[in-house]
Amino acid sequence: MLTKRIIPCLDIKDGKTVKGVKFQELRAAGDPVELAARYAATGADELVFLDISATEEKRKTLASLVERVAAAINIPFTVGGGVSSVEDAYQLLKHGADKVAINSAAVRRPELINELASAFGNQCVVVAIDARLLNDRWTVHLVGGKQPTSNELLTWAKEAEQRGAGELLFTSMDHDGTKNGFANEALATLSETVNVPIIASGGAGTVSHFEKVFIEGKADAALAASVFHFNEIDIQTLKTRLHTKGIPMRR
Repeated sequence: MLTKRIIPCLDIKDGKTVKGVKFQELRAAGDPVELAARYAATGADELVFLDISATEEKRKTLASLVERVAAAINIPFTVGGGVSSVEDAYQLLKHGADKVAINSAAVRRPELINELASAFGNQCVVVAIDARLLNDRWTVHLVGGKQPTSNELLTWAKEAEQRGAGELLFTSMDHDGTKNGFANEALATLSETVNVPIIASGGAGTVSHFEKVFIEGKADAALAASVFHFNEIDIQTLKTRLHTKGIPMRR
């Protein structure tokens, strides 16, 4: 059985780590380089860096900051925000990213997924999906959750996989920052719909939430931010607890 992964997430705005609730009310959460180094040293399996305002501000991800974070860690590193071309992705990979996450640009021009997979391999392509439950339908949103689309979660996830996504990062906007648990029902359905790994995001608050997202949500990885940034949950302790529950973890 494949081991499950614990992934801290650095949401970056104006070069600083921030965290909000349901994509709103952002507050400072620490220096990204210092946080990254701490996570790499304390058992994180991977790290995700999302420049959350790059698309809205119509600019590229902060490559110099990506390079500084990459130099401070020795774990797989995914970077996203403002990526809309093969050249954008190349610049991030050149500055130390191992994988590139795409979101709004992929919905607007799905061929981008094919292009990135062809250029760098499926293993480098993470398609991030932000969705909210509206009228009993998981609706995909763009631009940091500000813009609803006509895309439905499962349909878009299948297309992303078919086009070459190596992983899907699904964030439930309804659960983000609430610390009330992940969207396990939707995650389980998503896991049964596609054959690529699913990274669950949105709602982590306790150790039991992580246990449930792996067992009930059938996620391959769990991503969280504030519980790690503010030292509410220690990553190594979390992994040990999950291991004792029979969940296969990287040691």
